[in-house]
Amino acid sequence: MHTKVLYIVFNLIVIPTAVNKVSAQEFPHVNKRLDIENKRDTLVNPLTPGTASDTIKRDSVQPKQTQKLEAPMFRTAKDYEKLDQKNKKVTLYNQAVFKYQDYELTAGVIIYDYEKEEVYAGRIKDSVGNLVQHPVFKQGTQVVEPDSIRFNTKTKKAIVWNARTKYNDFNVKAEKTKKINDSVYFQKNIIFTTAEDIDNPEYYFQTKKAKFVPNKKIVTGVTNLVIEDVPTPIGLPFAFFPLSQGSVSGFIIPSFGDTNLRGYYLQNGGYYFAFNDMIDLTLLGDYYTKGTFALNAQSQYRKRYKYNGNFNLRYENIVEGERGFDDYMNAKIYNIQWSHSQDAKANPNSRFAASVNLGSSSYFRNSLNTQNIGSNMNNTLSSSVSYSKTFQSTPQANLTISANHTQNTNTQQITMTLPNVQASIDRVYPFAPKNGSKKGIIQNLNLQYSLSGQNRIQTTDSLFFKSEMFKEMDAGIQHSIPLATNFKLFKYFSVSLTGSYTETWVMNTFNKAYSYETNKPETVRNNGFDSFRTYNFGANMGTTLYGTFNFNKNSKIQAIRHVMRPSVSYTYTPSFDQYYDTYAIDALGTTMQEYSRFQGTLFGAPNQTMSNLVSLSLGNNFEAKVRDDESTTGEPKKVMLLNSLNFGTSYDFTADSLKLKPISMSANTNLLKEKLRLNLGATLDALGIDNAGRRIDKFNIANGGSLLRLTSANITVNYSLASTDPLFGGSLNPEDDEQNQNVQNGGRGDDLFGQSVDLADRQKSMFDEIKRKETKTSFYNTEIPWDLTFAWSLTYNNASRNSEITNNSLMVSGNVTLAPGWVTGFSTGYDFKNKGVTYTQLRFERDLKSWRMDFSWIPNGYYKQWTFFIGIKSSILQDIKYEKRNSAERRFRNR
Repeated sequence: MHTKVLYIVFNLIVIPTAVNKVSAQEFPHVNKRLDIENKRDTLVNPLTPGTASDTIKRDSVQPKQTQKLEAPMFRTAKDYEKLDQKNKKVTLYNQAVFKYQDYELTAGVIIYDYEKEEVYAGRIKDSVGNLVQHPVFKQGTQVVEPDSIRFNTKTKKAIVWNARTKYNDFNVKAEKTKKINDSVYFQKNIIFTTAEDIDNPEYYFQTKKAKFVPNKKIVTGVTNLVIEDVPTPIGLPFAFFPLSQGSVSGFIIPSFGDTNLRGYYLQNGGYYFAFNDMIDLTLLGDYYTKGTFALNAQSQYRKRYKYNGNFNLRYENIVEGERGFDDYMNAKIYNIQWSHSQDAKANPNSRFAASVNLGSSSYFRNSLNTQNIGSNMNNTLSSSVSYSKTFQSTPQANLTISANHTQNTNTQQITMTLPNVQASIDRVYPFAPKNGSKKGIIQNLNLQYSLSGQNRIQTTDSLFFKSEMFKEMDAGIQHSIPLATNFKLFKYFSVSLTGSYTETWVMNTFNKAYSYETNKPETVRNNGFDSFRTYNFGANMGTTLYGTFNFNKNSKIQAIRHVMRPSVSYTYTPSFDQYYDTYAIDALGTTMQEYSRFQGTLFGAPNQTMSNLVSLSLGNNFEAKVRDDESTTGEPKKVMLLNSLNFGTSYDFTADSLKLKPISMSANTNLLKEKLRLNLGATLDALGIDNAGRRIDKFNIANGGSLLRLTSANITVNYSLASTDPLFGGSLNPEDDEQNQNVQNGGRGDDLFGQSVDLADRQKSMFDEIKRKETKTSFYNTEIPWDLTFAWSLTYNNASRNSEITNNSLMVSGNVTLAPGWVTGFSTGYDFKNKGVTYTQLRFERDLKSWRMDFSWIPNGYYKQWTFFIGIKSSILQDIKYEKRNSAERRFRNR
């Protein structure tokens, strides 16, 4: 407690005694600012009129100067303020408040003894005899709530009974506290805990004596852990608890265990660096007694209104077996993740963003420090780091420079574009009027310019970050100038005409020739500048048709609206034979084959075959007007029946055969209040096939079949339900759009493939925080919070009359709150094609208020295991935990 509080209480007596008239012992309620001013004595000397005189002989001892107030002072009491001159006390009773500078003291009763220079604040009894109105002392963000407090304004010392205060996550309660000065307190019979209810905590640390330094530390003697008021054998001869405001650096205690394959281990031990409020760094390490070790660096940074991001780098050196034996294996795997986003308001004309996820292809299958099944089942890792700039010129110009990475974890093939430059100039209308709208073919004529430059590297996982990966880089630049116009035809048809000129520059080409040394054709790479030019023309005409079918006004469905968007397009691309040559594929040179030296280059080879293509498409959607019984205006509401139903095909006039292409069909819709998402796709072919399953130039109906032949089809259904959905009488809650670790690793955002577990941070709950907050407070309730997610996928193939189901699988996941604090979840599925259960995970979590306990079980498959954890939620005591894992010995898998 700050020493200036003593001056506050001291002035409780100065103020009433500074006036020279006291009319009563009790005063009415006062809530005002007190101004103290020195006034001269107005007593008149009768012998000398007009002069002031004091009838009391002046004391030879000079009086003390009264301490002046340094700031406005306020006091108030609901019942009364009482001055007792006989006992030298001032009393404020019932909801007493005293404020001075940045201090505030409230209590049931405040008493100041101005003879002893002591102040007392305590509770009072209510109408039923309970003690209420605890004293509360506030200074800035620090709050102390004792049962009573007593301090001396002269010595600056104080005694506090049952003081309650909070520092960061710690709640501290002391039976008796003795204040020596503002920075040192000695306490007796103390408990401290992270539980919210300090008077009835589910656990606490108990000690008989402690030294307390505000905002710095608590140093205690013998300390014992008590759970549910039952002392445990867990204790320490002394303890040190930091109470710093904000993040502080410190050591991270590792967890330990043992495995048969790699020996005993210490996992996730290290040091946390809290550099400042904008950036931190966590360094962690693992060590196994048989040689395996791992290093991990994690950092988060944020600058308000500018940018934020995080970085995660992990390296693992995995050793299996004994050196010198056949089963010995030593593998090195790593993973780099970086996410950076810029505040939209930081700079409207430029933006920098990063989303990086790269590393060893087998990292997620073999990492010892993560259980991320969803990432294991993802076959692609991708990264992008980009900078974009908009130049506010006329016309406006845009520039984007990026580095991209794509990695297939099965084939271990890696493709990088470094750099990738995209530049463009906005559309220009050279013949448009300066004022008014554009009309006609000429005024709507427009052109653009775009440039795409890339330097592409294709390598493998074993050569990544090595000099060999840079030996064969493909570089090139492509310029494109599209020209377009549009106009109306017969008032209802929209027509657009397009043309495009493209020029491609490459830095390498490939020549092919027969090699008499190897007796086979060889491809030779030629480094050097080369180029080719292409162009094409196109036209498109489309319209929109509307149809409405009205029902009876008293029916539930009042009308159905059908919108059709037919279109026909024509594309002409000439043949560019000038860029093609021939080479011999045999020693005699009797058999020649055509090729282009641009085949295999960055942008590929130009078209050798002329294309004269007409395409037809038809888009549909269906919408209904439904009577809304809840509407106060009587207006019907719109319901989408079918979001889209699209058909498309094409006919190539220049093709030698099979000019008619198959018809593609796609449809999607949302049902059951948009909770069920249905996607359909199919391919229909009007041409038939022969006995070998090859397409022939003959209609299928003329070949003895139906009008259209179904060659392939697929259907996917996604269905998500929750007790909070409007379908079940709940209300919509905002989605938690924070990207979870599963998505950051490249996996799914849902839990159909299970929920990942970060072994380095078990304080994170496995279940969504919002769902756990919706748990009912009473044990028995008729509403049980739950959520379910279904995903069904079916693929049918009949390209050559094989008529087979190639994929048929169902996946289900869900979470159910059985009782307050008890949540259980599962993820499973069934493959009807291969007749087997897919990946299955069972999850249980118990919310123990200040503690959390979870259990995860994978009963079958390669990842068969179970994990158990119980620990304190607060990060300040995260090392007080117990965890156990029992998993099958998983050997390193390269693929």
